[in-house]
Amino acid sequence: MNRQSNLLAAFWMACSLACMLLMTIAGRETTRELDVFQVMEMRSVIGLFMLYPLIRLAGGFRAMRTRRPWQHVGRNIAHYAGQFGWLLALTMIPLAQLIAIEFTAPIWTALLAVSFLGERMNIWKTTAIVLGLVGVMIIVRPGVDAFDPGQLIVLAAAFAFAISFAMVKSLTRTETVVAIIFWMLVIQSIIGLVPAIYVWRQPSAEVWPWILVIAFAGSFAHYCMARAMVHADATVVMPMDFLRVPATAAVGWLLYSEQIDALTALGAALILTGNLLNLAGRTTRPQPA
Repeated sequence: MNRQSNLLAAFWMACSLACMLLMTIAGRETTRELDVFQVMEMRSVIGLFMLYPLIRLAGGFRAMRTRRPWQHVGRNIAHYAGQFGWLLALTMIPLAQLIAIEFTAPIWTALLAVSFLGERMNIWKTTAIVLGLVGVMIIVRPGVDAFDPGQLIVLAAAFAFAISFAMVKSLTRTETVVAIIFWMLVIQSIIGLVPAIYVWRQPSAEVWPWILVIAFAGSFAHYCMARAMVHADATVVMPMDFLRVPATAAVGWLLYSEQIDALTALGAALILTGNLLNLAGRTTRPQPA
């Protein structure tokens, strides 16, 4: 990849990072007033309208047709569960813990790829999984401090995201990024409709801007990352995404006065190291004899 391509990748990843940070802030602010089910339903429905310009550019609704509807359904059941757990945990634990544990998702994806996609286990993946587990144990510290259910919830969310990521790897062979996002919003709006109606309450004027932010950021973060992957390899793009860990921790400190303890920082460092090793293993090729 040339320098211009890497710069374009960095631009799109900066946009993705901004979207994810905005979604984190908006998610916490909206869930102060509204139930998670309602937030997710509004995000999906409003996000569909916001996606329309990209749908037009991609060829209209005709271009959104798919021959793999059940793969989309399965992927979005997992993604909906992960997103629900992530938003719920957002109300329960500090942002530094949330983002650190969330970043175990790529490690679980590597494990699932071995189990279900036929990829081979190697020393890189094994080390990444071990480091990820050790990092989580350091952050959660079972038996040392009072256990916070939010930590277990976001760990389960990370595993659900991993299932979603593994299925997306298969979908991208035949589907465009815009089509994947389109079906994500359609299917998740259907999944969450009944529970959202059950807990529905009229949003206040103060929360509406945050709802619009979460709808926009939640949809376009995926698009921005996909655009970055067009311009650079995963080994260039994904380390940029790791900036979300310190950036999110900084948001928690600046906006919510959350302290970042040394053990959380150590656990996050181990998880990120595991992710980097997993990426390194993807690009390592056996040397010819």
